[in-house]
Amino acid sequence: MTSLPRLAVLASGQGTNLRALLDAESLGGTIVLVLSDNPDAGALDIARARGVDAEALDAGPRFRNEAAWLARLARAHVDTILLAGFMRILQAGFLEAFPGRILNIHPSLLPAFPGTHAIARALEHGVRVTGCTVHLVDAGVDEGPILDQKAVEVREDDTLDTLTARVHEAEYGLYAKTVRDYLTRPFAIEGRRVTWR
Repeated sequence: MTSLPRLAVLASGQGTNLRALLDAESLGGTIVLVLSDNPDAGALDIARARGVDAEALDAGPRFRNEAAWLARLARAHVDTILLAGFMRILQAGFLEAFPGRILNIHPSLLPAFPGTHAIARALEHGVRVTGCTVHLVDAGVDEGPILDQKAVEVREDDTLDTLTARVHEAEYGLYAKTVRDYLTRPFAIEGRRVTWR
């Protein structure tokens, strides 16, 4: 019997996307480790409460301490990385250690509004539709091939808080579904386009 892929989640904040991943009926893999660059991250508490190994590691400026992170991931025999509100840019060594095996959830319909404060920028820009995107991570910031997206309407009376709540709600379902598809369905990448088979 083939063992399920072993997943690690990297998170910097409250851990709401982590909770949704842990709550998912099936991911096609098992979350075995949660790492954070923030010792006070709520994600660590969520992981520990669910019996998942969780640890805060020093990232250093510009993630220069990535060797310690890679060593910890290797000890856990991790196959695939899921970024969930991880506020660091991965460097070349990290990307080379997990080629095509790092996924990220971003709160906009990429390529619109990459980087930080995406929901606020979408609201300020006056867009009528925003949403969230799951993509593979490459050397560009939020530029990797798009695996899936979900649209969220921007309402006339939206505030940053109300729009943020709906985008995050869309993220929870989309991320779990896309991780499951990524791990269980064949796909091809042609240029930047992902085609599910």
